[in-house]
Amino acid sequence: MKIGLIGCVQSSENALKTLLTIPNVQVAAVVTRKSSQFNNDFCDLSSICEDENISYHYENPKEKELSTEFLKKFDLDVIYCIGWSYLLDEELFSMPPLGVIGFHPAKLPQNRGRHPIIWALALGLSETASTFFKIDNGVDSGPILSQEVINIERNDDANSLYDKVMRVAEKQIVEFTAALAEGKAEFIEQDEVEATYWRKRSRKDGFIDFRMSAEAIYNLVRALAPPYPCAEFLYSDVYYKVPKSELINSGYPKNIEPGRVLKVSEKDLLVKTEGEGAIWLRDVDSHTIQIGDYL
Repeated sequence: MKIGLIGCVQSSENALKTLLTIPNVQVAAVVTRKSSQFNNDFCDLSSICEDENISYHYENPKEKELSTEFLKKFDLDVIYCIGWSYLLDEELFSMPPLGVIGFHPAKLPQNRGRHPIIWALALGLSETASTFFKIDNGVDSGPILSQEVINIERNDDANSLYDKVMRVAEKQIVEFTAALAEGKAEFIEQDEVEATYWRKRSRKDGFIDFRMSAEAIYNLVRALAPPYPCAEFLYSDVYYKVPKSELINSGYPKNIEPGRVLKVSEKDLLVKTEGEGAIWLRDVDSHTIQIGDYL
C-alpha cells in the first residue's frame, strides 16, 4: 500500500516515524511546510524524507493546487493528513481510492473544530479522545476509522495531554494502517445530532480575570502551558505570563476582594480569587508586584 502524508507539526513527525516502522507499506510522498507563524509545535518533515529517500513538497498556501499535482504523481492508495491547519480541496481528498485520513484529538462528533487540547483542559473536561476519520467537505465530520478515549488527569497540562494523545495515536496508526492494507478497515458515520464545534481561540481567551474561580484559572493555566503561549494577566500595563499554577479552593474569607496579592515568594504569587478560593501563580517574573497589590 502506497501512502502519502500531509503535515507540519510534531504529530505529523510522530506519524511519519510510526509509518516507517510498519512492514509492507510505503510512504511514497510527503507534503509539508518550510515554516509556520502559528504552529507552536511546528515541524519541517523534509529532513526525515531526505534520510529515508521520500519525495517531498513544500506547500505554498497561495498555490495549494501544486500540492495536489505533486501527490497525483505517485498513484497513492491513501493519504494521511495529520497536523494541518486548513481544509483540503475536494479534488485532493477525493483522489486516492481509500480517501484522505484526518486526525482530531477529540471525541468526535463532539468538539470538532479548533484547538481541541487547549479547550478540553480550559473547560475542565475529564476525558478526550484520539480520533482518525475520512476527510469530507465538512469540518472533522467524516466517518470515523479509529477512536480511543483518553482520560484527562487533574495534573495534566497541554504538554502532558499532548504526549498522551500521541502515544495512543501511534498505536492506532499501526492498527488501522494494517486494516486498510488488508481491506478490513471499517468506517462509522458520525451522528450529526451529537455534533458540537469549538471556535478558534484568541489571545483574550488566555487572559486571567481573578473574579474567576481558582479552579477555572487553574484549568486555563494548564491549558496554555508551554509549548503554548501561557495564560497571562495585566498589571500596570505589563502582561505577565503564568506557566504553572496551584489552586486553593477554600479557606480565604469572602470579604477579601478577588485579585489581591496575599503572598509573594521569589517568582510565586498567591492571589485571591472568586469566593473563598486563592491560587498560586508559579514561575512568574514579577519582581515589582508586592503583597497587597491588586491584579
